[in-house]
Amino acid sequence: MTASEPLLRARGIARRFGAHVALEPTDLDVSAGEAIALIGPNGAGKSTLLSMLAGSLEPSAGAVERVDGVRVGWVPQRPSLYERLTARENLELFARLEGERDPSAAAGALLSTFDLPGDRPAASLSVGNRQRLNVAIALLGEPPVLLLDEPTASLDAGQRRRLWEMVKGGTVVFSTQNLEEIGLYASRVVVLQRGRVTFDGAVDEYERVHAAEVFA
Repeated sequence: MTASEPLLRARGIARRFGAHVALEPTDLDVSAGEAIALIGPNGAGKSTLLSMLAGSLEPSAGAVERVDGVRVGWVPQRPSLYERLTARENLELFARLEGERDPSAAAGALLSTFDLPGDRPAASLSVGNRQRLNVAIALLGEPPVLLLDEPTASLDAGQRRRLWEMVKGGTVVFSTQNLEEIGLYASRVVVLQRGRVTFDGAVDEYERVHAAEVFA
């Protein structure tokens, strides 16, 4: 694999839910080191696209290729965890599934990084702490690509900053309604409207030409 070759390729992926078209045929390449912001109104297809890239939702058409079988870390909007288990137990379980050599140490490091209480059932955690645990699980095994669906929506300013410090410099595709995050963290913007990609390009071009149109 060359340095410029994408880690993920989506070719003509589309998704229907009955008669409803959630995403029209879409191509997307994700290259190493990119931070791609997916933006658009609610219902535009952002979560659908991310779910298909993550492999948690099958396309109705087209295909997603992970070059050299690259692993992805996936942070859905709704935390994907076991509510009866504590934060530590969740992390240790997923660490074993990811093949971590020392699941206990991996869990402890992430509990410390995200300042999470390790001994409380996940069901009893606050919304913000559940989301932080959701992100921590995705970081296990240091996946080369992170897919994040509005990862900071339930976090305060300090927690948001800590999250971005964790993922900065990696390959990230994230949806957001926090437009400040685009200028701070994105290297590329993909705009979705009514299930179609209407812009794919550099942040400065988006801000200069398209920003006012997206949520009009």
